[in-house]
Amino acid sequence: MVTDTAEQVAVPASGQPRETAHLLGAADIRRIAADAGISPTKKFGQNFVIDPGTVRRIVREAGVTADDHVMEVGPGLGSLTLAILETGATMTAVEIDPPLAERLPGTIAEFMPDASDRFTVVNRDALTVSPANLPDFNDDDSFTLVANLPYNVATPILLTLLERFDNLGSFLVMVQKEVADRLAAKPGSKIYGTPSVKLAWYGTAERVGTIGRNVFWPAPNVDSALVKFTRYTADDAQAPCNGPDAPDRELVFRLIDAAFGQRRKTLHAALKTIVSAEAFESAGIDPTRRGETLTIDEFAALAHAVAAHTTASADTADTADTSEADGEVAR
Repeated sequence: MVTDTAEQVAVPASGQPRETAHLLGAADIRRIAADAGISPTKKFGQNFVIDPGTVRRIVREAGVTADDHVMEVGPGLGSLTLAILETGATMTAVEIDPPLAERLPGTIAEFMPDASDRFTVVNRDALTVSPANLPDFNDDDSFTLVANLPYNVATPILLTLLERFDNLGSFLVMVQKEVADRLAAKPGSKIYGTPSVKLAWYGTAERVGTIGRNVFWPAPNVDSALVKFTRYTADDAQAPCNGPDAPDRELVFRLIDAAFGQRRKTLHAALKTIVSAEAFESAGIDPTRRGETLTIDEFAALAHAVAAHTTASADTADTADTSEADGEVAR
């Protein structure tokens, strides 16, 4: 039973073999929802998958095996949850809706009881989780996220988890098709923007499939797509976030936000309060370009130049202050 928003809930183990697992179809989903008095809500962006083939495809694209530790965000009634557990993986589901979090252990116990000891559900908003309040993954060198994310908060959830969990090594998520396109977009395209560049800070993303709206209940008004992401390793010298000279992430993201906040403006106009002419020159970036043409490496180079010139200016000011003070003493 879920008794507290931070409490983890495991279900008792039993003995059904994984090979005979029954994944949830449309009739199962509607029965479970009716029995629990649950209706999909727009507030939490809930659209439940009713097709076993789709959730198995997601897990297959994610490459989940019995050796993996998986986080799922927004498990809903358990369609994807069961498909993940079917592989033999251990997992923790993060569910914001208390009735759904309360119901989910019973669904696992009913349809895949042998997986009960590998499953935990936490009733919490994914935007609030951290290694401190969700310690399940603290001992893992790397873990993976597999989820059908609510359309309205997909990007914030992904960027928040990547920021807070250094060992989140990969993810495979189903999101609105337009969101998937933006997450995987490359510089120069019309849909390349803040999510594209910030995600590229951490690793590489690609679209790996499209999902029709008819596999959901209720059916959304848009199609969905799968995005696969792999994080840079700590020894990857090409990663903008690695190395002793790596710029501060917060400064890089501040530049990205400013550049795309005024998308039609040149970098000179959009970043005039942050980046000096000297910093543009030092980074080798033409200030008449627009933010949508810059790679993450170029934003990182610009941040590095800004930090260097800020430090140099501060040192110059300190030297001037010292010289004035010495002059006062001499007089």
